[in-house]
Amino acid sequence: MAATPDTMHWRGVHHLALVTPDMDATVRFWHGVLDARLVTTLATPDFRHYFFEVAPGNTIAFFEFTGKDLDTYAKPAGVPYEKASQFDHLSLHLVDEAALERMRDRLKAHGCEVTDVIDHGFLRSIYFSDPNGIALEASWWTVDPTGRPVDYSDPALFADPDPVPAVVELRENGVLDHTVPTVLVDAIIEDIRRSS
Repeated sequence: MAATPDTMHWRGVHHLALVTPDMDATVRFWHGVLDARLVTTLATPDFRHYFFEVAPGNTIAFFEFTGKDLDTYAKPAGVPYEKASQFDHLSLHLVDEAALERMRDRLKAHGCEVTDVIDHGFLRSIYFSDPNGIALEASWWTVDPTGRPVDYSDPALFADPDPVPAVVELRENGVLDHTVPTVLVDAIIEDIRRSS
């Protein structure tokens, strides 16, 4: 359930903001292929910002910047790339295996490459990309770990044989010994770990 006694009442992902060099292709893929309704758009002289519904109250949004020639790349999910330290892939939640298979079939029918269903134990997934090279996944929980008490000793859900110290603290004490502070920045920092 809650991570702390003063519970935050999260309601899913409001929006995840990504970048596209081609908003038209993005609309055609997200709305047309994935069936994620385009629900709102806004624009300034500097950018377009479009939002696609993936669940009630949950959207994926894209920026298309005006007159900016931005570097782009494509990478498979779970494969490291030095320029992608803050984003690896986006997984969209589906209700069951049948929905996962329908999404796989829909992608194939639209000429999109997609993997077979991959069984990860507690979830099953398919992997594909959008026209921007963004690595995407569609998943459903075979064992849903959300909305119930957490058992940090459950090997089906906490399978890392050498977990980070914070997980050990949660397993042993039920709470974290400490948290970490952050700072606001007023410019782009290429390597935040070396700048602190």
